[in-house]
Amino acid sequence: MKSSHLDNIPSTPGKFKIEKSPYSHRFRWHYSYLAKLTFWSFVFLALIFIFFFKSPPSSSPYSSISTTPSDLSRRSLKTSSWGGPAWEKRVRSSAKVRSKTGFSVLVTGAAGFVGTHVSASLKRRGDGVLGLDNFNDYYDPYLKRARQALLERSGIYIVEGDINDVALLKKLFEVIPFTHVMHLAAQAGVRYAMENPNSYIHSNVAGFVNLLEVCKSANPQPAIVWASSSSVYGLNTKVPFSEKDRTDQPASLYAATKKAGEEIAHTYNHIYGLSLTGLRFFTVYGPWGRPDMAYFFFTRDILKGKAIPIFESANHGTVARDFTYIDDIVKGCLGALDTAEKSTGSGGKKKRPAQLRVFNLGNTSPVPVSDLVSILEKLLKVKAKRRVMKLPRNGDVPFTHANISFAQREFGYKPTTDLQMGLKKFVRWYGGFDLYQKELKKDLDSWECT
Repeated sequence: MKSSHLDNIPSTPGKFKIEKSPYSHRFRWHYSYLAKLTFWSFVFLALIFIFFFKSPPSSSPYSSISTTPSDLSRRSLKTSSWGGPAWEKRVRSSAKVRSKTGFSVLVTGAAGFVGTHVSASLKRRGDGVLGLDNFNDYYDPYLKRARQALLERSGIYIVEGDINDVALLKKLFEVIPFTHVMHLAAQAGVRYAMENPNSYIHSNVAGFVNLLEVCKSANPQPAIVWASSSSVYGLNTKVPFSEKDRTDQPASLYAATKKAGEEIAHTYNHIYGLSLTGLRFFTVYGPWGRPDMAYFFFTRDILKGKAIPIFESANHGTVARDFTYIDDIVKGCLGALDTAEKSTGSGGKKKRPAQLRVFNLGNTSPVPVSDLVSILEKLLKVKAKRRVMKLPRNGDVPFTHANISFAQREFGYKPTTDLQMGLKKFVRWYGGFDLYQKELKKDLDSWECT
């Protein structure tokens, strides 16, 4: 992949200098104690003012990048400046609808894996798209910055902020009367919930409620499509998983927060008339994917000659996943968006019943993880060092398998990419991205040193 993706990125961020007071030369040690005390009090107050209220001029989303990778990933609009004529102009330009039948869509989690692909697809067909992302460091934020740079080239602006920032959300709806919200922001990952449980409550529960609170009061209310998860099926043994199956026995905190999201969606639909469609994704993979997913780090570690863990369930059982290629997931997201009915409330009050739906988006063809490794070995032309291990009790389930008949019936959802073809596309992308990532990191590191 060529470095031209970085053409719009400035070489250095905006800077500001703290100027010395023009009056400081007037103070001398022979002044009275009171004079010195007064002087240093003013200096102290001035430093506080500069530290908290001054900010470097910003001509791009990268100009607020701070001095460490950790700070870079945790920046949000709670600590960055937003608002003002220039900012609003950029927001309006990104959200401008280009087709006669297009939507104006707020995409949360736009710098994420699915969010990037969905945003690009919406923009290509003429919809107005505005992204929102907090660029957290659950995984390498450089990858999120690379996705951001890719979307920037398509004219998509990602506002850097958090869905828990209610003031920001209200401002965005004040500037743009969004017809739809594609809510993909979430704390992902099953195992990480054991390390940082609060992040799941913060994003997947509190963040979702904050977004719905703003949407319920918007006029007009937007239709909302949001990402649930196949994890809600938890310990179910009946396959394939159907939307009618029980979802009251989650195996992880992540699954529990997604199940909570579905119940919260029901509540806001019932009370406020919000049109809500939940999408239960099944193991999404493909180019620009998440480094914490097995197919991604298997590829990395196989190439590095490192051993990879192959889990097996009880009694040496097979662990299998319904791997679903990103392009198929995007088609499902757009199908759900296109068939979403308008919300029925106004000013926070429900006028009549509103649409409430949940769909499985999977491939319907579960594949053992050991077979995934075999496919990668052939594509990479490298023999994997397999380390067979028992499936840990950390929230992972032995298998997933989607029944997609409801989505097929409602908006013609039909996955077309099998695992062999999907992994071939991923491996081709991975080879090109390695150089691209090094160039991006070089640019970002140069900013951090200036």
